[in-house]
Amino acid sequence: MPDAHAARSSDFADAIAMAESFARGESDPVQALDSALASAATADHVFISLSHERARREAQASAARWKAGQPLSRLDGVPVAWKDLFDVAGSVTTAAAAVRRDVSPALLDATAVALLSRSGLVCVGKANLSEFAYSGLGLNPHFGTPTNPHGLDQPRVAGGSSSGSAVAVAAGVVPIAMGTDTAGSIRIPAAFNGLVGFRSSCKRYSRDGVFPLARTLDSIGPLTRSVRDVLAIDDILRARSQPTSLLARSLAGQRFWVDEAVMLDPRTEPAVRDNLMRCVAMLKDAGASLDVRPSSAFQATLTLIEQHGWLGSAEAFALHQPLLDSPAAQQLDPRVRRRLEAARHFPASQLIHLCNERERLQQQLTNELDGAFLITPSVAHVAPPLAPLEADDELFARTNLATLRLTMPGSLLNLPGVSLPSGRDASGLPTALLISAPAGEDTRLLRAALAVEAVLGGL
Repeated sequence: MPDAHAARSSDFADAIAMAESFARGESDPVQALDSALASAATADHVFISLSHERARREAQASAARWKAGQPLSRLDGVPVAWKDLFDVAGSVTTAAAAVRRDVSPALLDATAVALLSRSGLVCVGKANLSEFAYSGLGLNPHFGTPTNPHGLDQPRVAGGSSSGSAVAVAAGVVPIAMGTDTAGSIRIPAAFNGLVGFRSSCKRYSRDGVFPLARTLDSIGPLTRSVRDVLAIDDILRARSQPTSLLARSLAGQRFWVDEAVMLDPRTEPAVRDNLMRCVAMLKDAGASLDVRPSSAFQATLTLIEQHGWLGSAEAFALHQPLLDSPAAQQLDPRVRRRLEAARHFPASQLIHLCNERERLQQQLTNELDGAFLITPSVAHVAPPLAPLEADDELFARTNLATLRLTMPGSLLNLPGVSLPSGRDASGLPTALLISAPAGEDTRLLRAALAVEAVLGGL
């Protein structure tokens, strides 16, 4: 057990603050790891496996480096959790599926795992998720369902599919957890848990060694407590020789476009809308230029998905068809199996139409924004109660689609996006706003998100 002075993740504002305490000698990576492992052991259904021996070696090596004044990076020694889609050498990559419990352990780290490890971060273990990352709610009948730490009135979903990653950070087990996002799987759990979540452009980071869902749409990124932590992770994953400045710039003259049609949609809960518009007013007071009107490209993308289906569903079915055609399909989460099977007869003409429209709408949105950033809610509602979703398959399906609705356009158009906390509703549940930019403009987006976060003051 950690001692009374252990460096608990929840004691620090974020990962940068934890590492700064290492530099001052006020705590050390071994203490931080002890606390993380103790917290992980009592965090129900958050982790699928823990990397005790590896983590201990890494923490001890980091402590020696800090003592010698030679850290490998500004996050050296910080504990990190990995969604169990990332290969970690010696650990089974289950993808939270019962059918993968007995596959051979990974021989090598995924590229992202290796990069963070070489920069001194400490691998605590593998976090839970929706089976095969195929749900926006985070339920899992095989490994249990992590619950939202903000659900004080009743158990509430954590969001998916990166449910365990989000709860690991929100519950103070680790300050950083890595996730994946195909239709909203980083942005949604970040929103439901009051965190920062970054969906990168698809090709920004290597996905080598990451179990896929839909290769055209898959993206990886961190869930954190601050944008500066995202920037520090981005530096490592991009192998930058010089660290990015973590000082927030002025928002004076920065342009943002709020999609008014989303705000007026009755499906957007009042607390989500009101909190977002309060944030918009704060940005305007800070000198930002705000344009509040419908985005024709974003609205057209919502309509395209609603009328023609989801590109990722066809890719997910193709990936898992051998499993679906085998007796082992009986071991799948029935809800995941139904979603996968629903795309079995996806017409080729429909798939081609989606791909063609995707390219057209990507360009249309880039032209429409003309250098501005798009602002929408991350999710139109707060985290729903868990029990009704477990009891009612039809309610689950409707709620899942509603939860994914506002993040799916960004995935289809490959928009990098940062989900930021925007406040809470009357029950204390987090709400969030999503800032998005055209594909490939990740660096510009992260700089803007840092400035926005500074103005909003950590809502």
